[in-house]
Amino acid sequence: MALYVYGITGKDHPHRLDGLTGVGSHPSPVRTVTAGPLSAVVSDVSEEIRPKRRDLQAHQGVLESLMADAVVLPLQFGYLASDEQAVQQALEENTDHYIATLARIDGCAEYHVRASQADEDELLRQVLRDSPEARELNERIRAGAKDPQLPLALGELVARAVQERQEAVAAGLAHTLIPYGREHATHPPAGPDFLNLSLLVPHDRTREFLAAQADLARQTEDGVDFRLTGPLPPYSFVR
Repeated sequence: MALYVYGITGKDHPHRLDGLTGVGSHPSPVRTVTAGPLSAVVSDVSEEIRPKRRDLQAHQGVLESLMADAVVLPLQFGYLASDEQAVQQALEENTDHYIATLARIDGCAEYHVRASQADEDELLRQVLRDSPEARELNERIRAGAKDPQLPLALGELVARAVQERQEAVAAGLAHTLIPYGREHATHPPAGPDFLNLSLLVPHDRTREFLAAQADLARQTEDGVDFRLTGPLPPYSFVR
C-alpha cells in the first residue's frame, strides 16, 4: 500500500501520534518508518490525494503536532511513496542532508509576512498630494482639457509612483524584520500584495519579532494591509 509522507524527524523525536489520523477519505493512523538515525512520519493511503480543505488541514495538523515537541522537516502537501522500503531507501540515501537540514531549522518556526494596498483611493490621494506633476495633470483633466493623452500620461505617472512607493514600503518592512530571522526568503508577490516574505524565526526571538511586527503594523502608512501568519512548519527553508 502507498504511503503519504508528512515529514522527517530524528528517530528520537517523541512522536506522540496516538489518536492522530492522516489524509484521505478514510484516514489511517499516523505512524513512523525508521531507517538509521531518521524517521519518516507517514500514513497509509489507497486513493489519489488532492488538496481538499480537509486533507490540507490534516497535513498541517500532523506537522504542528510534531513541531510542538521537537524539530521536524516538513514535506509539501502531496508527497507519496510506494511502500515502506521506498521510504527507508530515501532516508538512507539522504541521511546527511536531512540531518543537516534538521540542525539548520532546529529551534525555529516560519512566519509569513504579507502587505497589500487596502485602500487604493487613499494611495491615489497620496500620489496627487506628493507629486506636483500628477496634481497638475489631474487638475487639467478635471477642468475639461480635451487632450486624449492626458489621462494616459496621468495613469502612467501614477502607476510609476505607486510602484516606487510600494517598493519603498516593502523594503522598509523587510529591512526591519529580517534581522529577527535566522534565514529569510522573499517570494514573488501575488494578487494585491507587494510584500511576500518568509522568516525562519528562532523560538527565543519570537517575542521580539512579534513586538517589532506589531509596531510596524501601527506605524505603516494608512491604506496598507499588513498581515502575519505563523508559527508554521518551515516549508520555505527546506531545500
